[in-house]
Amino acid sequence: MAKREIKITFKEELIREPVIYQIGHEFKIVTNIKAANVTADSGWVVLELEGELEEIERAIESLRAKGVVVEEER
Repeated sequence: MAKREIKITFKEELIREPVIYQIGHEFKIVTNIKAANVTADSGWVVLELEGELEEIERAIESLRAKGVVVEEER
């Protein structure tokens, strides 16, 4: 099993979308929120993803396709 820590940043139109929930169910990964700051118009989350590396990469690509900004942590 691999682990990756990423920071995801949401624009206002994505704040109410359950994107973390969605990737946890669409892909064979476990999500763990390490830190977050979400307001009514923007937000960011430091997220640990655990699973097979290919599944993690697919989940990250899915986030980017939805318009979420993804940055590697550490």
